[in-house]
This record gives sequence, C-alpha cells and structure tokens, in this order.
Amino acid sequence: MMSPCDGDHLLIVAWFQICLCCLANSYGHCQCHCHMTIGVSKTAQTDLESGYPVCNHTLMLLSDSHTCPLVSTAKVGKTSLIMSLVSEEFPDDVPLRAEEITIPADVTPERVPTHIVDYSEAEQSDEQLYQEISKANVICIVYSVNNKKSIEKVTSHWIPLINDRTDKDSRVPLILVGNKSDLVEHSSMETILPIMNQYSDIETCVECSAKNLKNISELFYYAQKAVLHPTGPLYCPEEKEMKPSCIKSLTRIFKVSDLDNDGILNDKELNFFQRTCFNMPLAPQALEDVKNVVRKNMTDGVEDNGLTLKGFLFLHTLFIQRGRHETTWTVLRRFGYDDDLELHQEYLFPLLKIPADCTTELNHNAYLFLQSVFDKHDKDRDCALSPDEVKDLFKVFPYMPWGPDVNNTVCTNDQGWITYQGYLSQWTLTTYLDVQRCLEYLGYLGYSIICEQESQAAAITVTRNKRIDLQKKQTQRSVFRCNILGARGSGKTSFLQAFLGRNLLKQRKIREDHKSFYSINTTYVYGQEKYLLLHEVMPDFDFLSEEDLACDVVCLVYDVNNPRSFEYCAKVYKQYFMDSKTPCMMIASKSDLHEARQHYSLTPLDFCRKNKLHPPQPWTCNTVDAPNKDLYTKLTTMAMYPHAKLRCMCTCNRCTFCICQNILRSQLLTNIKAKFYSVVLNRHMAQADLKSSTFWLRASVGATVFAVLGFAMYRAILKQR
Repeated sequence: MMSPCDGDHLLIVAWFQICLCCLANSYGHCQCHCHMTIGVSKTAQTDLESGYPVCNHTLMLLSDSHTCPLVSTAKVGKTSLIMSLVSEEFPDDVPLRAEEITIPADVTPERVPTHIVDYSEAEQSDEQLYQEISKANVICIVYSVNNKKSIEKVTSHWIPLINDRTDKDSRVPLILVGNKSDLVEHSSMETILPIMNQYSDIETCVECSAKNLKNISELFYYAQKAVLHPTGPLYCPEEKEMKPSCIKSLTRIFKVSDLDNDGILNDKELNFFQRTCFNMPLAPQALEDVKNVVRKNMTDGVEDNGLTLKGFLFLHTLFIQRGRHETTWTVLRRFGYDDDLELHQEYLFPLLKIPADCTTELNHNAYLFLQSVFDKHDKDRDCALSPDEVKDLFKVFPYMPWGPDVNNTVCTNDQGWITYQGYLSQWTLTTYLDVQRCLEYLGYLGYSIICEQESQAAAITVTRNKRIDLQKKQTQRSVFRCNILGARGSGKTSFLQAFLGRNLLKQRKIREDHKSFYSINTTYVYGQEKYLLLHEVMPDFDFLSEEDLACDVVCLVYDVNNPRSFEYCAKVYKQYFMDSKTPCMMIASKSDLHEARQHYSLTPLDFCRKNKLHPPQPWTCNTVDAPNKDLYTKLTTMAMYPHAKLRCMCTCNRCTFCICQNILRSQLLTNIKAKFYSVVLNRHMAQADLKSSTFWLRASVGATVFAVLGFAMYRAILKQR
C-alpha cells in the first residue's frame, strides 16, 4: 500500500507533471530531495504536522513584475539577507539600508522581475514606510529565530501596522522570515504556527540564514509565489476546505470540460483537459493512477471509470493542501480567471474591429461548436431544449441570458420549447445585434478553449461594407434585417409572429410581458439558406433613430380595415425612404377583413405605382394552418438583391405569368443580355456578315425556335399548376 507521500507524488507526477524529477521513483523519496522542508505554507501545515513532505518545484510562467519590501526590527539581519542574495556571500560590512534591487525575470523561477525594497528605521521616516507598504505586492517580515522579542513584535507591531495601512478587501500577502537559523539547533516553527493560524494574511514562513546562504533564493521565490499564486482566494485554512468562489469556478471548468455532459470526465476528456492546461498528454497508466488516488480517498469520486465533479474538486483541494496551489491557479487562469476568481474582461471581450456599414455573423466553426453544445444538452434527443435543459446549458453562466421573450423571438415546438433551428437563430440574432454580448456568451461556454482558438473573436465573421455589395451587385452575407413600420394596430406584431409559423389563434396566447420586438427565422432564396431578422419599430413618426432606418429592406404595414392606417406608411416613406436605396414593400394587413377606403389623396395601389414600388401585398394571419411565408422569402430576396427591380404585373405575384415576367424584367437578366449582345456584335460579327441575307435567315430561325420552346415550357409549367 502506498504511503500518503507516495500518493501525493504519484498524483502530481501523473496528472499535472509538475515535479518531473519525481517520476524516476514515485514509491519512496524523490531523487531531487524535494521532500526537505525549507518553509511552511498555511495550506501545508497539515503535511508538516503529519510528517508529509512538502515539494517545492514549479513550472508556472507569468509576466507581471511586483515589489517586495522587507521590514523588521533592528539587528535581525534583513539587510544582510538582501546583500547575501545579490553577492552570493555573507557581507563583511553591512550598511543600515540596502538600495532598491531589481531581480531580472530571466533569473527567477517564475520568470517575473522582482523589486526588493529595504526599510531602515534609522534612515527612513514613518511616512516613507507607509508609502512603501501602499505600493507593495508582498511584504516580508523578518525576525531572528534566536530573539523572542523580534518574534513578539511581529504580532504586536508589524502586522497591525500593515493592516492599518492597507485596504481590508485587498490585503497584501505576508511572508514571515526567520533569519539566523545557523545560530540555533531548534526550529521556530512551533512558535510561528499559532501566529500563522491567527492571521489569514500570512502566506508562508521560511527559516533561512544570511551567513551560510541557506534558503536565501527560496525566500524570494516564496514571495513571488505569494503574489502570483495567492492562497486567500482559493482556500479557507480555518475550515480546511476550498472557498465557495473557487468551487464555483472549478465547477464551471468541469462542466466546460465535460464534452458529453454525462457528469463524468472520461479518459478522452481528461486528456483534453491535461493538454489544454499543461500542454502535455497523459499515458493510460497515469490516468489510472490518478483515479486510484481518488478512489482511495472518497467513494463517489470515480464513476464508470471516469472522474466525477466531487473527485475533480477533491484533487484540487489536495493540491492546495499540499502547498501546490500554483497547479490550481494554472487551471483557473487557462480558463480565463483573474486573481479575484472573476473572468478577465480581456477573456470575455477580446478585441474585434467592426468598420462602419459592416455587420457581424457567426462563421461555420462557430455554428459547429454551438451545434455540439445543443447536442450535449438535448438529453431526450427531441431536437428541442426543454426549460430544464436550457437551465442546464446556462449553468456555466453567472446569470440567465435568455428571458421568456426568446420563446417569442425564434421558432418553438408545440410545447413552446426552443427548437434546434430556433436555438441557432437566437445566437445569430445576438451576434448581429450585439456582438460583444455574443463574445461574452461564447466565453462562458469556453469556445476558445474547446475549439483551441486564441479568443472568441475567431468565431465572428465581419461582413463586407454594404456599399461594396451594392457596387458589385452581389453579397456574401447570410443575415438580413427587415424593419417593420406601421401605425398602431396595423398588425406589425402579428407579422413578426407569423414568420415563426404562428397563426392568430396561437398569437392570442402570448402574454403581453413576454412579447418581443424581434423575430428571426431562415428562408431559402434560390436554394440558399438565409436568415431574415424582423424588427418592429415603434410608431413614432416625429423621430426615427438611425437604428430604425438602418436595415436591408423596409416593410410598411397598414390595416386594410382602418381608413387612417395607410396615411402613416405614406408619410414615413416620403420622409425617410423615398430618396434612399433601401428597397421597400407595402403590406396590406388583415386582408381577410373588409377593405376600407383609405383617407389619403392616393389609393395604396396608386401610391405604389407613382413611387415605383411593388403593389401592396395582401396578408393575413387569421388562418387555420401556419401563415404563408412567401412574403418573407420575397423580402429576403429584395434584401439580397436591392439593385434588381422585380416588378409584378398583377397584385398576386404568385402566378406563373408574374414569375416569368419578374425573371425576364430583372435587371440581372437585362445586364446579361446586354453583355451577350455586345460580345456577339463587337467581337465575333464582321460588318459584312450583318449585310448577308443568310445571317438574318439563321437569326430568324433561331428566334422562332427559341420562342416555340419558351411557349412550350410556359404551357408545361401552367399545366402543372
């Protein structure tokens, strides 16, 4: 059976590979003799009391400098410590105070530059001391192991003075340094341990000797470690357990790493976690060794040969208790956490430049990631997320991002649950309207970690400027925005809900406080799947914001049964859209009701003809089945091809004749014909050929054949309809 020492070493070596030299002999003492205790951290007191060795190796790399002042009573040797560190020998002449020293980053284990500041009561005033304390990242309080008065002054003078000069919520970590250990044969740890238990600010106690250079460099390593890997946010020594904020953070990390959402980290997921955090894989035997350590310490830490959340938290508790909290900090920082266990703003909101007149969309990799998240939480495989499944999905968020209005923004099933298509549509909507929020949400889900990207910005595509699309008369965008304007009661909200397949009967069941001003769904234009985003604009004629006007297509809705409804649409069009390049469509809502004469100088049809608009399109949602979606496809087509003036010859725009006329009269086809004629006449036809009767005979025969074939196709289409 392994001893506790062996289990701890095996665990560290197998999973996180921190003490690599211990790998040579896991069962017994380390060949590097790292079991020799040079200092005691608060979390490692249990190890010292029970005889467990404390290993002092680390491979953490960070890049922030910090300041470390040394304070003490006179004649305890703090200046000698600094001089011995610099010269690597005990100085013969020791000044009252050493000058400030900077240790370069490349000579420290943590690769962090460190500024060491000496304080002398004889040369400096109290004000200078207070200034140094306010600037310090960590403070070393030096006492002499053979001087009880210097030990007593640690609690009677120095700690109260430092606490009075620092903010209670951001206390500076303290390191107790027992100097002159060469003068005594005993250790001062029995006296110091009660002090460490009394003050939570004390991170570590180190005994050293400036004369024989014992533990000098280790002293400043511990000072760096107290700043870079503080114990306070992770662990409560009094309770001997991790703090709630640490448990919450590690729980999110566990859920993000649990790729199949079965509550267990299997071997594949553990290997991915190991590679993500520590850039090295695990051998199969190493995985088994990790799980065996957990099995021997708790009954429910391993299930189905995988690591449970309790087992995962136990491992990190074990690391912290063994004084290896840099391991836990490595994991936390890899998943975006700062020293306060809050997600970094730089992690949640990476830099993303969006030029003017450009929009944001999710790219293919982002949709694949979101699809995997959906599949991970759709436990009943019904292609919809129940309320419980939605809650489970957002457990990695600090708040619930989707409110009840989302169910009236995207498609749902008969139970009112968000479908797979609705789920993707909501993400598309968030990306289009508020890309920063989308980046934040993807950060909570761990997109950059799971997809091994630098940041969530890799999930976003910034589209081309709309002006370039208009010039080139083509677009690669997938999301198009349609603003819905109309007088109150004209049917704008119903038009939005009908896009989601809801007739008037279903719409009446929607609570007033759950209504949404947006709806988004997919449409198909020439076989291409596109997203159409509908936005209901509040009817304020006197003031329409830039957001109300910024869109790809405008839909003006009026109530055919209300004689004063059309006037609002006419005025809005004339004031805001008559001279714009934004295509507009007039919708004659509630077409199942009696059509009243509109109180306006022109009829809706005459108004549209005068302004070269499509004739008013009749529409109603008072149907038995789901409302027809042809209008939404046409709106998307207009948004995709705003330069193509498709004009109907009648008001239905659905018959074969109208469809053929639209195609024949489209600007795209006109341009193709013009280019074709130009090529034929300018490049391939000589002037003599044009005067030849044979040429005109061939042209006449060709035109006749073309006309006959076209008429035959038209009759075939008409017969099918």
